[in-house]
Amino acid sequence: MCECENVSINSLDEYGINVFNDDVMLARLPKAVYKKLKATIEDGIPLDEDVADVVANVMKDWAVERGATHYTHWFQPLTSLTAEKHDSFLNPTDGVRMLYVFSGKELIKGEPDASSFPSGGIRATFEARGYTAWDCTSPAFLKDDGGRLTLCIPTAFYSYTGEALDKKTPLLRSMEAVSEQAVRVLRLLGNTTATKVVSTVGAEQEYFLIDKKYFEQRLDLITCGRTLLGAPPPKGQELEDQYFGSIKERIAEYMNEVDYELWKIGVPAKTKHNEVAPAQYELAVVYETTNVATDHNQVVMEVLRKIAPRHDLVCLLHEKPFAGINGSGKHNNWSLATNDGQNLLEPGKTPHDNLQFLVILTAVIAAVDKYALLLRASAANTGNDHRLGANEAPPAIISMFVGEQLEEILEGIEKGVFKAAKTQSGININVKTLPTIPKDNTDRNRTSPFAFTGNKFEFRMVGSSASIAGPNVVLNTISAATLSEIAQELEAAPEGKLEKVVQDLLVKLIKKHKKVIFNGNNYSEEWVVEAAKRGLPNVKNTVDALAAYTVPEFVKIFETFKVLSKKELHSRYEVYLENYIKHINIEALTMVNMINRQILPAVGRELQDQVATYGSIESVGLKNAPLKDKLKELNDNYVKLAEKVDKLQKATEKAQKIEDVVKKAEAYRDKVFADFKELRGVADYLETIVADDLWPIPTYAEMLFLSN
Repeated sequence: MCECENVSINSLDEYGINVFNDDVMLARLPKAVYKKLKATIEDGIPLDEDVADVVANVMKDWAVERGATHYTHWFQPLTSLTAEKHDSFLNPTDGVRMLYVFSGKELIKGEPDASSFPSGGIRATFEARGYTAWDCTSPAFLKDDGGRLTLCIPTAFYSYTGEALDKKTPLLRSMEAVSEQAVRVLRLLGNTTATKVVSTVGAEQEYFLIDKKYFEQRLDLITCGRTLLGAPPPKGQELEDQYFGSIKERIAEYMNEVDYELWKIGVPAKTKHNEVAPAQYELAVVYETTNVATDHNQVVMEVLRKIAPRHDLVCLLHEKPFAGINGSGKHNNWSLATNDGQNLLEPGKTPHDNLQFLVILTAVIAAVDKYALLLRASAANTGNDHRLGANEAPPAIISMFVGEQLEEILEGIEKGVFKAAKTQSGININVKTLPTIPKDNTDRNRTSPFAFTGNKFEFRMVGSSASIAGPNVVLNTISAATLSEIAQELEAAPEGKLEKVVQDLLVKLIKKHKKVIFNGNNYSEEWVVEAAKRGLPNVKNTVDALAAYTVPEFVKIFETFKVLSKKELHSRYEVYLENYIKHINIEALTMVNMINRQILPAVGRELQDQVATYGSIESVGLKNAPLKDKLKELNDNYVKLAEKVDKLQKATEKAQKIEDVVKKAEAYRDKVFADFKELRGVADYLETIVADDLWPIPTYAEMLFLSN
């Protein structure tokens, strides 16, 4: 057990103490420089080098005062992780003495090696030059590295030839695209005050915690982040006693330290609780602009991992660390807001006559229906293939939940009637001492992949290990596309007929795209049948899902709104397919290693012990038919296990030789993964009949129930 002190922030004054935020800039920067920097952040005005020099010097002084000696351009390559190269502020003066120096040029641009990051063919191995560019819209922060602070400067990462090599660049482009098209629509609807629309996100993060000693005994957890072997424990989550349960002291101490570290660097961690599965937890963050929310979610994942060993724990962010119990997701709560304080997805008290809300809502409905395959692709990865549709997460079918009130309003509009839905004043609990609870406009639907939850949409398909950048790039881009189409129709409206054109357009869009709305149980088999009748796609695996990035119609919208070029989009398709291949290859090789070096020897020792026992019994003239049957069962499964591990090894070697990346991915999906599942079935059964003291790896029961 960790003997760390119980840490906490004692004052709001300590929140954000390691962030170069607006308060710090206002206090330290000359007024003229502050004004120019704010114009860049808020209005996109280009930043000149003179301003950058002043900002860099002030940022350096602030960081050094806090104890920093190094800075890093902190970026997000196509690995779903972050990357950083540390440089000191040291600069020689006369060859003997040193000064701390940091210029505007160093702040604005860095140069990491681009050849060592995945690029999907954009950069050849011998072409190493890549650049990082300062993203001033996301605040710099100080990160604790081994007891010393490092200044982290959020940056974009791009190639020598200008293509995006990261997650941030297309995200920033998509935010500009949706802002431009949304403002265009708002102007037509009579909104004259908003000059900018930002997408906002509140990201939830699910994770598992297990004891470090168990983690270190499991090669699969070390190399793959999930268990490749493991029989179900006698008790799982069926008693529903973990969810929102009392947080145990060891876990509470860990969560307190996570909060402390996040709050210091300005990450507004808000909610924490036990999740459904044993040893599973959740952390949720307050809504922020999508760019900052994405950066902060990367920080959350890093802090969760970093703090755990201090408490002799390990944090698992894989989508499915344990078979047979719930996996982990990352609910992406997305909305659109204006720079004058309006949430465009806020229905208000009379949503039926709130044309601005209805137009934005309908634009999103049309986008989700029309570009469902892109949304599915944005949530695709190897880990999520184990989770989606497993009666714990949304199915692979993209649909939308809007709730009874909005569904009633939309049905009315479809018939040409703009009228209020039935009002629901409150919930009477029939206990005199309890107040009447106001009823929300919608219930919640935890089975829906894309659910309206009052004033935002919750995209529930995103995997726990993934960056939220990709899903939000898609959400912003497809929304920009449908908003652009709406704007074109409204711009063509005859003078004085705008409201009639808006109403007719809403009717048309609802009729065309209502098939994507489903308020029922997405887990049911009936919905799978119904979704097929409606023509909704049901893409069940990553390889098929990623193909959406090659569809000409989808490529066109990314190019039209200058979010991703065809070359950049194809590079991501290649990178994500290769990532899929590599993950399954690592899992297969790890499985072969564990079976050959741990499981088969353990089963062999069990056989040896039982043979000796059976021989001793027979030597004194006794009979033991059950033991003889067990010996045969053990031997048969030993043989089966040896045959299947050999089969998996050969399938992996064969798949690895395939040159074409798509065919290679298909081979890993159809052959390697299938052989893998067969092998696991035999190994997991053997765990149930081999003596506990001989089984060489920690069991599910130990990891899930003895870790907290």
